[in-house]
Amino acid sequence: MATTTALETLIELATKETDEATKRLGRSVRTSEEAQQKLVILEQYRDDYALRFQESLSSGLTAMSYRNFQLFIEKIDSAITGQQNVVKNAQQRVAEARAAWQACERKRMSYDTLATRAKQTAQLRETRRDQKQTDEQASRITFYKR
Repeated sequence: MATTTALETLIELATKETDEATKRLGRSVRTSEEAQQKLVILEQYRDDYALRFQESLSSGLTAMSYRNFQLFIEKIDSAITGQQNVVKNAQQRVAEARAAWQACERKRMSYDTLATRAKQTAQLRETRRDQKQTDEQASRITFYKR
């Protein structure tokens, strides 16, 4: 049965935390893209409706039809403004999620660096121990040959 060190446990926890932060970032990006697409659709719809309004003006409109066109365009403009706020908030959440992911990733990488250094230190100690044993054996052989 393999024993895990505290550092390995920290790396495992940091990796899980980073994975969760990655998922949250992905969801935030997807939500932001969807909000942006809805904004584009609303803007296209407004442009199309305004074009129809211009065409209707050239052929003549009643006062009531003119007022209905104006009210509807105001409602579309209001919806566009609301969607712009949604997009802005979604982009802010993406930035926050990205910052959280970066913090998690930095922490995980720090633990990885510590683990790498610990392995290098242990390997150096092992190499020195092996060299010491080899030197001791060589000196014993030399001593007994005399």
